Amino acid sequence: MVFDLLSSRSDSAAANMAADLLLLQHYPQRDHARFRHYGWHRPAITFGYSQKIAWVREQLPVDATITASDFELCRRPTGGGVVDHRDDWTYALVIPRGHDLGDARATVAYAAIHRAVTDCLTRQGVAAELKEHCEPCDDDAPGPGVCFTKPELHDVIHATTGAKLAGAAQKRSKHGLLFQGSIARGAVGEIDWELFHGDFTAALATLLAAEAHESTWPELWDEALDPLAESYATPEWIERR
Repeated sequence: MVFDLLSSRSDSAAANMAADLLLLQHYPQRDHARFRHYGWHRPAITFGYSQKIAWVREQLPVDATITASDFELCRRPTGGGVVDHRDDWTYALVIPRGHDLGDARATVAYAAIHRAVTDCLTRQGVAAELKEHCEPCDDDAPGPGVCFTKPELHDVIHATTGAKLAGAAQKRSKHGLLFQGSIARGAVGEIDWELFHGDFTAALATLLAAEAHESTWPELWDEALDPLAESYATPEWIERR
């Protein structure tokens, strides 16, 4: 298998979510996995596909100095909770259908990829570990909550404080698996993020039994991205639930 490492890009919240979905749905190749690390044009918050917008708005970190209009808000194509991207290291991984990890149970893929995150953080002296056990569920809980406030099973946590360092959300389709991950820079502390990028992609290549190489963006990328990003920025998408 070939492991395409796409160049880093910064974009709007809607365009970033659209780009991740396009890599899964419109540019699949059976023998290619794809990875991208990306940034944000403005402070952004994303939330899971199934979340109700009224509840999401109640979770926004607004106060006397920050209002809801200070954020770009966008519904993700994946599940999971509310993620504040103001100080995170964000990435997306697409594994094509037919690969053992892409076809594995969601918990298996989640643990395997986060184990790679843990190993790469540990290599730089971060006291990171995988959360192997969870407290009993609250039957009255509304589902996935605010990311980085409560670690879930197989999240990456700080071994001493228990603080959540990394989480992710997934989507499966007939094309494969989309894995959207977020690492909390502030909780991780001072590390060399370029070194982490190299270590992490090398670890993923080993996990996927794939040959990693730098890759160009798919042909006619912007032509496909622009209309989908526009739809992701509309109230019809953001407030659909």
